[in-house]
Order: sequence, then structure tokens, then C-alpha cells
Amino acid sequence: MGGKRDLRGKAWRDGESKAIVVVAAEVRGDGIGRIRLKQVPDTSGESLCGFVRSVAAAGSEIITDGWRGYWNLEGTDYLYRPTTLRGKSKEASTAVLPRVHRVASLLKRWLLGMHQGKVSRKHLGYYLDEFTFRFNRRLSAQRGMLFYRLLQQAVLVDPVSHADLFK
Repeated sequence: MGGKRDLRGKAWRDGESKAIVVVAAEVRGDGIGRIRLKQVPDTSGESLCGFVRSVAAAGSEIITDGWRGYWNLEGTDYLYRPTTLRGKSKEASTAVLPRVHRVASLLKRWLLGMHQGKVSRKHLGYYLDEFTFRFNRRLSAQRGMLFYRLLQQAVLVDPVSHADLFK
């Protein structure tokens, strides 16, 4: 997410110039169900598979691109389906993982619109949590409960001072 665009000679998943955000999108009919987002330090198997284990129940079908960081999912409690896109166009990748691409696109637009693109890596996790919260409740029959649930969660955690937020 974000960062310099000139990545000549560098792997685009290196995490040095851009923050690495992993996206999980639930398949719900033709649409997108719930989502999970997390900033990870790198694209290693430990980071990516750790994310999958934290958001998906055993027995879930996990569809990924062919990135080697996901290979550790083979032979686990998940139905792992990697999709290799080597030599295919960008449009092909969007067709294979349309929900993930839609969520990433909506996230980028939201960050640009709400925060004018000014999001630090230090606070990115909080923005991802807010986006996930809003996205997962977008179809709620009781939209008024959104504020109530937010307030309910706020009283469950210890208060944070302004100085602590911007250390």
C-alpha cells in the first residue's frame, strides 16, 4: 500500500518501499462476505500462513495466487488451492481473485478519500481495522447498531492518551 512507485530492480513484495497488507475475502454467492486485513512485515510463509490461521477456520477453502509464501498451507487442515498467474495479464489475476482485488481497490480509494492518502505505517493497522469494521457492517439490517458496537468496544479497552498515540 502506498510508497514509491519506482521499483526497478526490486521485487514488488519486498516491503521496503510499500507496506504489505494481506487481504482475505469471504465468498458469499457472487459477492463479498466478511473481510480481514492485516499489515505483515514480509511475505514469508510464517507471516502469510500465520495470517491465514488467524482468520480462517480449519476445513476452509483457501484460494491464493501462486506466491511461495503460501506453500506451507499444503497438507494442512485447509483445502488449499493455489492459482499460478505466471505469464498471464493483470486482468487474468483480477478474474481469479476478484473479491480480493475489489477489497484492495476499495481500501485504497477509502484511504485516499478519508485520509488524503496520508497514512503512516505506524498507524496503518488501525486504519485497516476501521475499514474492516465498516466493510463488514455495510449490509447490516441494523445500521444504528454500528455506533453502539463501536462505543461498546471503546469501553472495553483502556484509554489511550494523545501523547501515547503519537509516540
